Amino acid sequence: MRARGIAYDTGFVRDDRNSLEHFDPERVRRELTVIRDDLHCNAVHVVGGDPQRLEFAARAAADLGLEVWFSPYPLDLTTDEILALLLDCAERAERLRATGAEVVFVAGVELSVMNRGFIDGDRIEQRLNHLMADPARRMAEARSRLGRFLPTAVAAIRERFHGKVTYAAIPFEGVDWDLFDFVTLELIRSAEVADQFRDRVRGLVAASKPVAVTGFGTATWRGAGDVAPRSMEIIEYDEATGEPLRLNGRYQRDEAGQAAYLSELLEIFDSAGVDSTFVHLFALDNLPHRPDGDPRDDLDLASPGIVKVIDGHSSGAYAGLPWEPKAAFAAVADRYRVGALTEPRRG
Repeated sequence: MRARGIAYDTGFVRDDRNSLEHFDPERVRRELTVIRDDLHCNAVHVVGGDPQRLEFAARAAADLGLEVWFSPYPLDLTTDEILALLLDCAERAERLRATGAEVVFVAGVELSVMNRGFIDGDRIEQRLNHLMADPARRMAEARSRLGRFLPTAVAAIRERFHGKVTYAAIPFEGVDWDLFDFVTLELIRSAEVADQFRDRVRGLVAASKPVAVTGFGTATWRGAGDVAPRSMEIIEYDEATGEPLRLNGRYQRDEAGQAAYLSELLEIFDSAGVDSTFVHLFALDNLPHRPDGDPRDDLDLASPGIVKVIDGHSSGAYAGLPWEPKAAFAAVADRYRVGALTEPRRG
Protein backbone atom coordinates (compact mmCIF):
# COMPACT_ATOMS: atom_id res chain seq x y z
CA MET A 1 0.00 0.00 0.00
CA ARG A 2 1.27 3.43 -0.88
CA ALA A 3 -0.58 5.30 1.89
CA ARG A 4 -0.84 3.58 5.26
CA GLY A 5 -3.24 5.58 7.37
CA ILE A 6 -5.80 5.88 10.11
CA ALA A 7 -8.79 8.14 10.74
CA TYR A 8 -8.24 10.87 13.33
CA ASP A 9 -11.34 12.33 14.96
CA THR A 10 -11.47 16.09 15.58
CA GLY A 11 -15.10 15.92 16.72
CA PHE A 12 -18.37 15.15 14.95
CA VAL A 13 -20.88 18.02 15.00
CA ARG A 14 -24.60 17.35 15.24
CA ASP A 15 -27.20 19.93 16.30
CA ASP A 16 -24.32 22.30 17.11
CA ARG A 17 -22.97 19.82 19.68
CA ASN A 18 -19.43 18.53 19.23
CA SER A 19 -18.75 14.90 20.20
CA LEU A 20 -15.24 15.95 21.27
CA GLU A 21 -15.91 18.43 24.03
CA HIS A 22 -12.31 19.52 24.58
CA PHE A 23 -9.87 20.05 21.72
CA ASP A 24 -6.33 20.23 23.08
CA PRO A 25 -3.78 21.35 20.45
CA GLU A 26 -0.84 19.84 22.32
CA ARG A 27 -2.63 16.50 22.63
CA VAL A 28 -3.39 16.60 18.88
CA ARG A 29 0.27 17.14 18.02
CA ARG A 30 1.39 14.36 20.33
CA GLU A 31 -1.19 11.86 19.06
CA LEU A 32 -0.31 12.57 15.45
CA THR A 33 3.33 11.95 16.32
CA VAL A 34 2.30 8.60 17.83
CA ILE A 35 0.38 7.83 14.64
CA ARG A 36 3.50 8.50 12.56
CA ASP A 37 6.18 6.98 14.77
CA ASP A 38 4.47 4.13 16.63
CA LEU A 39 1.76 3.08 14.16
CA HIS A 40 4.12 3.63 11.19
CA CYS A 41 1.49 5.59 9.27
CA ASN A 42 2.53 7.88 6.45
CA ALA A 43 -0.98 9.31 5.98
CA VAL A 44 -3.91 10.38 8.15
CA HIS A 45 -7.61 10.81 7.44
CA VAL A 46 -8.50 13.94 9.45
CA VAL A 47 -12.28 13.88 10.00
CA GLY A 48 -14.77 16.11 11.78
CA GLY A 49 -17.38 18.81 11.53
CA ASP A 50 -15.51 21.90 12.76
CA PRO A 51 -13.48 23.54 9.96
CA GLN A 52 -11.05 25.26 12.33
CA ARG A 53 -10.25 22.03 14.15
CA LEU A 54 -9.83 20.20 10.85
CA GLU A 55 -7.41 22.83 9.60
CA PHE A 56 -5.36 22.79 12.80
CA ALA A 57 -5.03 18.99 12.87
CA ALA A 58 -4.28 18.88 9.15
CA ARG A 59 -1.47 21.43 9.54
CA ALA A 60 -0.06 19.54 12.52
CA ALA A 61 -0.09 16.32 10.50
CA ALA A 62 1.53 17.98 7.50
CA ASP A 63 4.27 19.42 9.75
CA LEU A 64 5.07 15.81 10.67
CA GLY A 65 5.40 14.85 7.01
CA LEU A 66 2.11 12.93 6.87
CA GLU A 67 -0.07 12.92 3.78
CA VAL A 68 -3.33 14.56 4.82
CA TRP A 69 -6.76 13.45 3.67
CA PHE A 70 -8.75 16.54 4.67
CA SER A 71 -12.24 15.24 5.38
CA PRO A 72 -15.18 17.37 6.55
CA TYR A 73 -17.89 15.06 7.89
CA PRO A 74 -21.37 16.62 7.67
CA LEU A 75 -24.10 15.18 9.89
CA ASP A 76 -27.85 15.81 9.55
CA LEU A 77 -27.25 18.83 7.31
CA THR A 78 -29.24 20.02 4.28
CA THR A 79 -27.56 19.98 0.87
CA ASP A 80 -26.99 23.75 1.07
CA GLU A 81 -25.37 23.38 4.48
CA ILE A 82 -23.24 20.47 3.24
CA LEU A 83 -21.99 22.53 0.31
CA ALA A 84 -21.15 25.51 2.54
CA LEU A 85 -19.09 23.27 4.85
CA LEU A 86 -17.29 21.57 1.96
CA LEU A 87 -16.35 24.86 0.29
CA ASP A 88 -15.11 26.42 3.53
CA CYS A 89 -12.92 23.37 4.11
CA ALA A 90 -11.75 23.28 0.48
CA GLU A 91 -10.33 26.78 0.88
CA ARG A 92 -8.57 25.77 4.10
CA ALA A 93 -7.18 22.62 2.49
CA GLU A 94 -5.86 24.64 -0.45
CA ARG A 95 -4.02 27.03 1.86
CA LEU A 96 -2.30 24.01 3.39
CA ARG A 97 -1.57 22.38 0.02
CA ALA A 98 -0.04 25.63 -1.22
CA THR A 99 2.65 25.34 1.47
CA GLY A 100 3.89 22.14 -0.17
CA ALA A 101 1.94 19.65 1.96
CA GLU A 102 0.53 16.47 0.41
CA VAL A 103 -3.25 16.97 0.69
CA VAL A 104 -6.20 15.03 -0.68
CA PHE A 105 -9.62 16.62 -0.22
CA VAL A 106 -12.46 14.27 0.74
CA ALA A 107 -15.74 15.80 -0.45
CA GLY A 108 -17.92 14.16 2.17
CA VAL A 109 -18.45 10.75 3.74
CA GLU A 110 -21.59 8.61 3.31
CA LEU A 111 -23.61 11.74 2.53
CA SER A 112 -26.77 9.92 1.49
CA VAL A 113 -27.28 8.26 4.88
CA MET A 114 -25.66 10.80 7.17
CA ASN A 115 -27.46 13.90 5.86
CA ARG A 116 -30.80 15.25 4.66
CA GLY A 117 -31.91 15.48 1.07
CA PHE A 118 -30.94 12.03 -0.26
CA ILE A 119 -33.08 9.59 1.74
CA ASP A 120 -36.28 10.82 3.40
CA GLY A 121 -35.92 11.65 7.09
CA ASP A 122 -34.55 14.51 9.15
CA ARG A 123 -32.49 12.28 11.44
CA ILE A 124 -29.99 9.51 10.71
CA GLU A 125 -32.13 7.00 12.57
CA GLN A 126 -35.19 7.85 10.45
CA ARG A 127 -33.25 7.54 7.21
CA LEU A 128 -31.82 4.17 8.20
CA ASN A 129 -35.31 2.92 9.08
CA HIS A 130 -36.63 4.03 5.69
CA LEU A 131 -33.65 2.44 3.96
CA MET A 132 -34.11 -0.89 5.68
CA ALA A 133 -37.88 -0.91 5.10
CA ASP A 134 -37.60 -0.50 1.32
CA PRO A 135 -33.92 -0.84 0.34
CA ALA A 136 -34.27 -1.09 -3.44
CA ARG A 137 -36.38 2.06 -3.78
CA ARG A 138 -34.46 4.07 -1.19
CA MET A 139 -31.08 3.17 -2.67
CA ALA A 140 -32.26 4.17 -6.13
CA GLU A 141 -33.52 7.52 -4.77
CA ALA A 142 -30.23 8.12 -2.96
CA ARG A 143 -28.16 7.35 -6.06
CA SER A 144 -30.25 9.71 -8.17
CA ARG A 145 -30.17 12.60 -5.69
CA LEU A 146 -26.48 12.18 -4.86
CA GLY A 147 -25.76 11.94 -8.58
CA ARG A 148 -27.26 15.40 -9.02
CA PHE A 149 -25.47 16.89 -5.99
CA LEU A 150 -21.91 15.70 -6.45
CA PRO A 151 -21.07 17.13 -9.90
CA THR A 152 -22.07 20.64 -8.82
CA ALA A 153 -20.29 20.32 -5.47
CA VAL A 154 -17.09 18.91 -6.97
CA ALA A 155 -16.92 21.61 -9.64
CA ALA A 156 -17.17 24.28 -6.94
CA ILE A 157 -14.61 22.48 -4.77
CA ARG A 158 -12.11 22.27 -7.63
CA GLU A 159 -12.41 26.04 -8.15
CA ARG A 160 -11.07 26.43 -4.61
CA PHE A 161 -8.85 23.38 -4.12
CA HIS A 162 -6.32 22.45 -6.80
CA GLY A 163 -5.10 19.10 -5.53
CA LYS A 164 -6.60 15.62 -5.71
CA VAL A 165 -10.24 15.16 -4.72
CA THR A 166 -12.22 12.09 -3.69
CA TYR A 167 -15.42 11.09 -1.90
CA ALA A 168 -15.80 8.36 0.75
CA ALA A 169 -18.73 6.34 -0.58
CA ILE A 170 -20.96 3.56 0.60
CA PRO A 171 -20.89 1.05 -2.28
CA PHE A 172 -24.64 1.31 -2.98
CA GLU A 173 -24.36 5.07 -3.65
CA GLY A 174 -23.18 4.35 -7.21
CA VAL A 175 -20.81 7.32 -7.44
CA ASP A 176 -19.55 8.53 -10.82
CA TRP A 177 -15.83 8.08 -10.24
CA ASP A 178 -14.95 10.12 -13.32
CA LEU A 179 -15.46 13.13 -11.04
CA PHE A 180 -12.64 12.07 -8.72
CA ASP A 181 -8.95 11.19 -8.57
CA PHE A 182 -9.38 8.18 -6.25
CA VAL A 183 -12.08 5.54 -5.94
CA THR A 184 -12.68 5.70 -2.20
CA LEU A 185 -15.06 3.28 -0.51
CA GLU A 186 -16.14 2.40 2.99
CA LEU A 187 -15.51 -1.35 2.86
CA ILE A 188 -16.46 -3.19 6.02
CA ARG A 189 -16.43 -6.98 6.11
CA SER A 190 -19.26 -8.79 7.86
CA ALA A 191 -19.92 -12.52 8.16
CA GLU A 192 -22.45 -12.34 5.31
CA VAL A 193 -19.86 -11.21 2.75
CA ALA A 194 -16.68 -12.72 4.23
CA ASP A 195 -16.35 -15.47 1.64
CA GLN A 196 -16.60 -12.97 -1.24
CA PHE A 197 -14.77 -10.04 0.30
CA ARG A 198 -11.25 -10.67 -1.04
CA ASP A 199 -12.48 -11.19 -4.60
CA ARG A 200 -14.60 -8.05 -4.45
CA VAL A 201 -11.60 -5.98 -3.37
CA ARG A 202 -9.52 -7.42 -6.22
CA GLY A 203 -12.28 -6.49 -8.63
CA LEU A 204 -12.26 -2.89 -7.46
CA VAL A 205 -8.51 -2.60 -7.82
CA ALA A 206 -8.72 -3.82 -11.39
CA ALA A 207 -10.31 -0.49 -12.34
CA SER A 208 -8.22 2.32 -13.82
CA LYS A 209 -8.05 4.66 -10.81
CA PRO A 210 -6.23 4.06 -7.51
CA VAL A 211 -8.47 2.64 -4.78
CA ALA A 212 -8.58 3.91 -1.21
CA VAL A 213 -10.46 2.21 1.62
CA THR A 214 -11.82 4.18 4.56
CA GLY A 215 -14.27 3.41 7.32
CA PHE A 216 -13.20 -0.17 7.99
CA GLY A 217 -13.06 -1.35 11.57
CA THR A 218 -15.10 -3.02 14.25
CA ALA A 219 -16.05 -2.57 17.87
CA THR A 220 -14.39 -4.34 20.78
CA TRP A 221 -17.00 -6.90 21.90
CA ARG A 222 -16.97 -10.61 21.11
CA GLY A 223 -18.76 -11.21 17.82
CA ALA A 224 -18.56 -7.58 16.65
CA GLY A 225 -16.60 -8.48 13.52
CA ASP A 226 -19.46 -10.64 12.26
CA VAL A 227 -21.77 -7.61 12.18
CA ALA A 228 -19.05 -5.00 11.67
CA PRO A 229 -21.10 -2.39 9.78
CA ARG A 230 -23.50 -2.42 12.74
CA SER A 231 -21.10 -3.28 15.54
CA MET A 232 -21.59 0.11 17.23
CA GLU A 233 -25.36 -0.36 17.42
CA ILE A 234 -25.27 -1.62 21.01
CA ILE A 235 -25.52 1.84 22.60
CA GLU A 236 -28.51 3.47 24.30
CA TYR A 237 -28.63 7.22 23.71
CA ASP A 238 -30.19 10.13 25.58
CA GLU A 239 -33.27 11.01 23.52
CA ALA A 240 -32.95 14.73 24.26
CA THR A 241 -29.21 15.26 23.72
CA GLY A 242 -28.16 12.28 21.62
CA GLU A 243 -25.35 11.54 24.06
CA PRO A 244 -24.37 7.87 24.55
CA LEU A 245 -25.58 6.63 27.95
CA ARG A 246 -24.90 2.90 28.30
CA LEU A 247 -24.78 -0.37 26.39
CA ASN A 248 -28.07 -2.10 25.66
CA GLY A 249 -26.89 -5.34 27.28
CA ARG A 250 -23.89 -7.21 28.62
CA TYR A 251 -21.06 -7.88 26.18
CA GLN A 252 -17.69 -9.59 26.53
CA ARG A 253 -14.56 -7.58 25.77
CA ASP A 254 -12.60 -9.06 22.87
CA GLU A 255 -9.58 -6.93 22.02
CA ALA A 256 -7.92 -9.91 20.34
CA GLY A 257 -10.90 -10.27 18.02
CA GLN A 258 -10.80 -6.61 17.03
CA ALA A 259 -7.05 -6.87 16.42
CA ALA A 260 -7.41 -9.99 14.27
CA TYR A 261 -10.19 -8.38 12.22
CA LEU A 262 -8.07 -5.32 11.37
CA SER A 263 -4.98 -7.39 10.66
CA GLU A 264 -6.90 -9.65 8.29
CA LEU A 265 -8.45 -6.74 6.38
CA LEU A 266 -5.13 -4.93 6.05
CA GLU A 267 -3.59 -8.12 4.63
CA ILE A 268 -6.44 -8.41 2.12
CA PHE A 269 -6.15 -4.79 1.02
CA ASP A 270 -2.37 -4.96 0.73
CA SER A 271 -2.32 -8.20 -1.24
CA ALA A 272 -5.06 -6.95 -3.57
CA GLY A 273 -3.12 -3.81 -4.46
CA VAL A 274 -5.22 -1.16 -2.71
CA ASP A 275 -3.45 2.20 -2.93
CA SER A 276 -4.45 3.73 0.43
CA THR A 277 -6.00 2.40 3.64
CA PHE A 278 -7.35 4.32 6.61
CA VAL A 279 -8.28 2.26 9.65
CA HIS A 280 -11.39 3.54 11.42
CA LEU A 281 -10.21 4.91 13.82
CA PHE A 282 -7.68 6.10 16.40
CA ALA A 283 -9.93 7.11 19.32
CA LEU A 284 -13.50 8.08 20.21
CA ASP A 285 -13.51 10.22 23.33
CA ASN A 286 -17.26 10.00 23.86
CA LEU A 287 -17.06 6.20 24.28
CA PRO A 288 -14.79 5.84 27.34
CA HIS A 289 -13.49 2.65 28.93
CA ARG A 290 -15.09 2.10 32.36
CA PRO A 291 -13.91 -1.28 33.64
CA ASP A 292 -15.40 -0.88 37.12
CA GLY A 293 -19.06 -0.95 38.06
CA ASP A 294 -21.95 -1.86 35.77
CA PRO A 295 -20.58 -3.62 32.64
CA ARG A 296 -23.11 -1.69 30.56
CA ASP A 297 -21.25 1.52 31.40
CA ASP A 298 -18.11 0.40 29.56
CA LEU A 299 -18.87 2.28 26.34
CA ASP A 300 -15.48 1.41 24.87
CA LEU A 301 -16.87 -2.02 24.00
CA ALA A 302 -18.89 -0.24 21.30
CA SER A 303 -15.91 1.76 20.06
CA PRO A 304 -13.88 0.87 16.94
CA GLY A 305 -11.03 2.96 18.34
CA ILE A 306 -7.67 1.20 18.55
CA VAL A 307 -7.02 2.94 21.87
CA LYS A 308 -9.37 2.95 24.86
CA VAL A 309 -10.13 6.36 26.32
CA ILE A 310 -9.85 6.38 30.12
CA ASP A 311 -10.73 8.64 33.03
CA GLY A 312 -7.42 10.19 33.99
CA HIS A 313 -4.15 9.67 32.18
CA SER A 314 -2.06 6.80 30.96
CA SER A 315 1.37 5.87 32.29
CA GLY A 316 4.45 4.43 30.63
CA ALA A 317 5.17 5.32 27.01
CA TYR A 318 1.99 7.38 26.71
CA ALA A 319 2.09 9.08 30.09
CA GLY A 320 -0.15 12.11 30.24
CA LEU A 321 -2.45 11.00 27.43
CA PRO A 322 -6.06 10.02 28.31
CA TRP A 323 -5.97 6.60 26.68
CA GLU A 324 -4.27 3.22 26.63
CA PRO A 325 -3.52 1.09 23.53
CA LYS A 326 -5.74 -1.86 22.75
CA ALA A 327 -4.45 -5.04 21.13
CA ALA A 328 -5.54 -3.54 17.79
CA PHE A 329 -2.93 -0.80 18.20
CA ALA A 330 -0.12 -3.35 18.00
CA ALA A 331 -1.84 -5.23 15.16
CA VAL A 332 -2.06 -2.12 12.99
CA ALA A 333 1.51 -1.14 13.85
CA ASP A 334 2.77 -4.59 12.87
CA ARG A 335 0.98 -4.48 9.51
CA TYR A 336 2.15 -0.97 8.70
CA ARG A 337 5.71 -1.48 9.93
CA VAL A 338 6.65 -3.62 6.93
CA GLY A 339 5.73 -0.85 4.55
CA ALA A 340 7.50 1.73 6.66
CA LEU A 341 10.75 -0.23 6.45
CA THR A 342 10.72 -0.02 2.66
CA GLU A 343 9.89 3.66 2.37
CA PRO A 344 11.94 6.64 3.61
CA ARG A 345 10.07 8.89 6.01
CA ARG A 346 9.21 12.38 4.88
CA GLY A 347 9.56 15.34 7.22
